[in-house]
Amino acid sequence: MRRGWWYRFVFLLIVAIISGISIVPTAFNFKETDNFPVKSKINLGLDLQGGLYMILGIDFKKVYKDEVKGYARRLEFSFKDKTGNGFEIGDLDSSDELDPRQEIILGSATDADALKDIIHDQYNGFLRVTKDTGSTISVALTKKVKTDIEDQSVKRSIEVIRNRIDEFGVTEPEIVSQGKDRIVVQLPGVKDIERAKELIGKTAKLEFKMVNSEIAPITIQGWVSKAKDQGIEYKKGERFSDYVSKVNEIVASDLPKGHVLAFERVTNAKGDILQLVPYLIESVARLTGEDLEDARVQFNPQNNNNPEVGLNFKSRGAKIFADVTGENVGRLMAITLDGNVYSAPRINGKIAGGRATISLGGKSYNEQLKEAKDLALVLRAGALPVQLDFLEQRTVGPSLGADSIDKARFAAIIGCILVFGFILVYYRISGVFAVTTLALNVLIVLAMLVGLGATLTLPGIAGIALTVGMAIDANIIIYERIREEIRNNVGFYKAVENGFNSAFWTIIDANITTALAGICLLNFGTGPIRGFAVTLLIGIFATVYTSYFVSKLFFEFYMNKVEGQDLSI
Repeated sequence: MRRGWWYRFVFLLIVAIISGISIVPTAFNFKETDNFPVKSKINLGLDLQGGLYMILGIDFKKVYKDEVKGYARRLEFSFKDKTGNGFEIGDLDSSDELDPRQEIILGSATDADALKDIIHDQYNGFLRVTKDTGSTISVALTKKVKTDIEDQSVKRSIEVIRNRIDEFGVTEPEIVSQGKDRIVVQLPGVKDIERAKELIGKTAKLEFKMVNSEIAPITIQGWVSKAKDQGIEYKKGERFSDYVSKVNEIVASDLPKGHVLAFERVTNAKGDILQLVPYLIESVARLTGEDLEDARVQFNPQNNNNPEVGLNFKSRGAKIFADVTGENVGRLMAITLDGNVYSAPRINGKIAGGRATISLGGKSYNEQLKEAKDLALVLRAGALPVQLDFLEQRTVGPSLGADSIDKARFAAIIGCILVFGFILVYYRISGVFAVTTLALNVLIVLAMLVGLGATLTLPGIAGIALTVGMAIDANIIIYERIREEIRNNVGFYKAVENGFNSAFWTIIDANITTALAGICLLNFGTGPIRGFAVTLLIGIFATVYTSYFVSKLFFEFYMNKVEGQDLSI
């Protein structure tokens, strides 16, 4: 054999060995602790190993309300920096839920002019003045801001969910947008469904708000009783945020302007709510999680080493935190997460350095530690820019995936017996070459799935089956061209050479056109379609290599052995 043949044979040998080693952990279901150099296995998709499928929706009406409130608070800081005065943030007019308007109450018409100048100079394109009565101004978001919110909310939410899931340890999650206000999340292999939902669904909106201590606790409790008398009472299993919203609606006319009721939940070791402690807090936050730099679990030696979450703010957040605590010494500051009060410590002095803690009382040590870890995780991964509602959720059991694998395996065995039997009978020794290249083809595809970390789904298995069909087709094209050459009496050597040469561009053309379709599916498809496209593209590469180049290698070896005197085809 010529040197060139040996080079190609050694390359084939290396490819076959690497491919074989790559799929051993998958074929024999090795564990990561087993003593084998390769640890990676083929990732199975949601339809093959079970898991969680969810559709999350975004309520942009609530997002607009929160955003215009946030701008009002920023205006307050800018106004104070410029004039040295403050103003009162009044009611939010939500009569048009798609265009909420925030009222700002000023001391004089001069202050109103100064505020309008700030809006024009610093918030032009972000806010618009919708009402001006001299001492009261209403502002609303511009159309551009709302469009940006809609565009960025889904992208940012996907990014945050992916960060959280990465820390949760899920392999190959599928997180994609669906329309303008929905996100589809697929988590293959997730067994702790409730914890996954809790991590994904937690908005993790961290806010620091001052508690109104001018209103007596008995009055606040009276408002809660008023809501209870009208049938508004929290029941286990309901969304706590819905209960809080209903209470605030009932007592809205009694509350001071710019304030809402929030609750601290006192729970037992099982997590059951024992008591709801109401607080009257500002509706607009002084400081939010956007200024958070890091969140870690730490242990408080002054409280039996119980776990708590330590917060570090960025430089801007640290300055705001120091200013707010310095201006409100002696008052309570509520630390709220997703609208619920986690703690409301009294400010004993100005707190510089940008550090705060969230304590988690009322539960067992292990429960507190678990909650502290989860809370630190979602705060580190970033708060969701919007609240996501679970619109649909399905759990796919592993038995369904196992059933799919069993049926696919049975279909593959039957298909292989029929195809290999036909090839061996029809093409004899040449058929052995075709069967060998087919097996090598599948081996390379599976090895590349392992190497690329791709996920094998049920449509992906269909893609492999299609690859096998295309490989058989390529073999038949080559063999029939060789037969034509033999019938023209050109000799066996020349027949093999001409057969491969004439079939080459036919095979390339067919596979390029299929690859173009696969690339389109990969770019524009989602979920199972992308899984199909991945295996199809990998299969096309393996098909061209094995059907043409490896088959040619085998034929050259065979013709050399029989010295061109015979050809079993």
